[in-house]
Amino acid sequence: MAVLLGDVFTKMSTAAEKREKKRIENEEKVQKALATLQQVVESNITPRNIRKIVKDAINTLTDPKTPIGIRAANSISILEEVSQDPNMPSFSRVTIWSAVSTLESVREA
Repeated sequence: MAVLLGDVFTKMSTAAEKREKKRIENEEKVQKALATLQQVVESNITPRNIRKIVKDAINTLTDPKTPIGIRAANSISILEEVSQDPNMPSFSRVTIWSAVSTLESVREA
C-alpha cells in the first residue's frame, strides 16, 4: 500500500512540476512578445494611432488580475485588428505578426 501511495504522490508532484514548467514557459513567451511590441511602440515610423493600440495590447498583457491565456488571447485580438490597417509600415506589421505568433503558443497551465 505504501508503494501505491508513493506512486500517487510521485504522479501528483510530477503534474505540479509540469504545470509550473508550463507557467514559466508562458511567462517567458509573454516577455518575448512584450519586448517585440515595445519595438513597435518605440519606432518613429509607426503612426501614433497604431502605437496607442499596441500600448493597449501591452497593457492587456501585463494585467496581473487576468489569467495568462486570456491576456494572450485578448492581446492577439487587438493586434490582429490593428495589423489590418493599410497605413501601417511593413516593419510594424511584420513585428506585430511576430509577437502574435509568439502569443499564439501561450496556453493555460
